[in-house]
Amino acid sequence: MSFFNKMLASVGIGSVQVDTLLEKSSYYPGEEVRGVVHIKGGNVDQNVDQIYIKLMTEYIRERDDKKFSESFTIAKVKVSNKLVVKQGDKLEIPFEFPLPLETPLTLYRQPVWLHTGLDIEYAIDPKDRDYIEVTPHPYTSVVLNAVSELGFRFKSATCEYHPRLGRGLPFIQEIEFYPGPEYARRISELELIMYLDVDRLTVLVEVDRRGRGISGWLERSFDMDERQSRMVLERDELKKGPAYVVGILEQLLNRLAN
Repeated sequence: MSFFNKMLASVGIGSVQVDTLLEKSSYYPGEEVRGVVHIKGGNVDQNVDQIYIKLMTEYIRERDDKKFSESFTIAKVKVSNKLVVKQGDKLEIPFEFPLPLETPLTLYRQPVWLHTGLDIEYAIDPKDRDYIEVTPHPYTSVVLNAVSELGFRFKSATCEYHPRLGRGLPFIQEIEFYPGPEYARRISELELIMYLDVDRLTVLVEVDRRGRGISGWLERSFDMDERQSRMVLERDELKKGPAYVVGILEQLLNRLAN
């Protein structure tokens, strides 16, 4: 192969191409992600140091009163070791890995994607991006269904920069709800932050109280109308279903709202 073609390959022209095909497009945290990486050789033989897949998302960060998005790699999975992709080769490399428990839900247009890349010395790294849907884990579904049974309606969900609460991540996902008729006079908004583990679910609960009269005005003025608490639900409790969680959540909300 000519020197010219080698130079073109080094800047990505006529070089290796990569395409990832997933078994499906929707997963919940902890579920196995399976697929195949398709590799097509270019105009020259190329040495590939490794093939990797990054699980990525975005979060909102504020600086100088301006908000902007930052990308973050939740996990990086090595798909292959060194290999030589010869001119015109067509290779298929299967992979599987568990979707990390801390993966945010793709509620309210929250992006989560797989970024597939090849490390190629002295050449542009060919990349492929595949967006996935992340649905609630069975534990999380129990809590969300309990919130719905109490009359709360989904408002929004955002991933925001908060390393102190992120448990190893630089962000947390806040899920917000409008109150139903039973709580509308006492609560203006309900916010949940959920931490999923193999055998439990920890939920940070925050309510914005509706204050009345001068005391309510003072609370809002000094950001005192927000109250927080924590709810830890073990696996055996979650197996009892939403009706059981409704009772626990109801007691907690009544305490926070008063």
